[in-house]
Amino acid sequence: MFAPHMTRHGSHTSDLWQGEAAAKRSFEASLAPLRRCGDDRRRRRAGVVLVALLLVLAVPVRVLAGAFDVNDATWEGCSEFLEIARAELGSARVNAVGVLDWSQVQPEDGVLVLHPVQPVDPEESTAFMKAGGRLAIVDDFGRGDETLRRFKIERTTTPDHPAASLRGRAALALAEPVADAVAGQAVGPHPVVSNVQRLVTNHPTGLRHPNLSPVLRIRAIGEPDVVIAVAGQVEKGRLFAMSDPSALINMMLRYPGNRAFGVGLVRYLVDEDGAQERRGRLFIVANRFDQEGSFGGETTLRKDLDTQLANLARMLEEARQNGFPGAMLLALAAMAALIVVTWVLRAAARPYRSPVPRYARPIPLVSQGGVAGRFAVLAAPTSPRSLMLLELKSALVEAMALRFGLESDPNTDTLTQLVAREGNLDERTFSDFKEVLSTMHRVEASVVAGKPAPVSRPALSHAAKVVREVLLACHADGTRVPRSTPVASQGVQ
Repeated sequence: MFAPHMTRHGSHTSDLWQGEAAAKRSFEASLAPLRRCGDDRRRRRAGVVLVALLLVLAVPVRVLAGAFDVNDATWEGCSEFLEIARAELGSARVNAVGVLDWSQVQPEDGVLVLHPVQPVDPEESTAFMKAGGRLAIVDDFGRGDETLRRFKIERTTTPDHPAASLRGRAALALAEPVADAVAGQAVGPHPVVSNVQRLVTNHPTGLRHPNLSPVLRIRAIGEPDVVIAVAGQVEKGRLFAMSDPSALINMMLRYPGNRAFGVGLVRYLVDEDGAQERRGRLFIVANRFDQEGSFGGETTLRKDLDTQLANLARMLEEARQNGFPGAMLLALAAMAALIVVTWVLRAAARPYRSPVPRYARPIPLVSQGGVAGRFAVLAAPTSPRSLMLLELKSALVEAMALRFGLESDPNTDTLTQLVAREGNLDERTFSDFKEVLSTMHRVEASVVAGKPAPVSRPALSHAAKVVREVLLACHADGTRVPRSTPVASQGVQ
């Protein structure tokens, strides 16, 4: 809105501004169809973006299975091993799960862990084996080390010069069964490798334990042999550890020894081993999996809290090492896309407001001079009250000088004597006046020194009241005609 400026030619200026205002309104009216057209284009563009994002999010995302996943049919998956287990035990007895519920596991069952990326629950796995369960950990560079270390199983390196290898490559060394011994007498190989002659490895690591029985080893030339699989008894249960999960991937199961090893491992975990008959189920977990429940169905609040904290710590550690999971990244991307679409729609639907030219904007009072600008400065919340007190002192001096015809600003003593003679104030009011005058002088000195003294709101209100009473008593409030003869000529010093 254009406000006419008050000048000596106020009427002409007002007409000029009114003409410009009419021209501005006409110009805005001519632009209205263009703005509506622009708004329509922005809305259509935002709608296209929204539809495209929804189509992208609606497309089903194929989650890529990782290596050693039993649902992965590629060369590095373990889908053929899962088929071997189902063929040997029956589909009803084989459970390939992503969440290992320990409360559903029975002592006659077996648990096979392939390349875990998080440790197996120590309490539940130990309780499971103590009750008679059988646990197999087949891992090379995953997180199975933490479980193996609890049973004092250490990793070692494989020989640089194996006695036999595939294609002459040390990384593809051939492992052979180790004859088991009881009371110093050889009784044949372990049941897992009873039908294995040679097993083709793929970048394995070695295992070492002082008491557990070696199951598979790699013979070396000019250096010690290295064991890659061990087995032993834990209370009533069994523990089997093997350091090369690649031996069970689809590509490696084409070798007879590897396939026989897979069959023997499945049978060993849930069937009889010559001592007692077992008809349990086989639980298979691979890579990243969750764990819940408690073996035997007995759980405590502390156990639940520990499980939740462990899962949270595991997720944070995995996010630090490998980044966020794909599902979480997709959720974050969808959330970001939704925020962007919302912002675009709101921005496109918002009517455009043309900026007011600077020459047509109202001038703030603070930027104006005169009484209005001065009042705006004093009324600003950031202005110190000391400035208001000095403004009150200036008003007092000017009013007294105008009333009594003073030629210059009187000093404190002259002003005090003048008020005492002309004001007829009572003793209390006169004492308050002298105190206020002294405060004004002190505050003025502090402002000049660059360190304004603090003035409280009650003190400022009290000073204003006293000044008002003094001006009324001295008839310096503008109701009397000023004296033409200076007070100084009348003998007031």
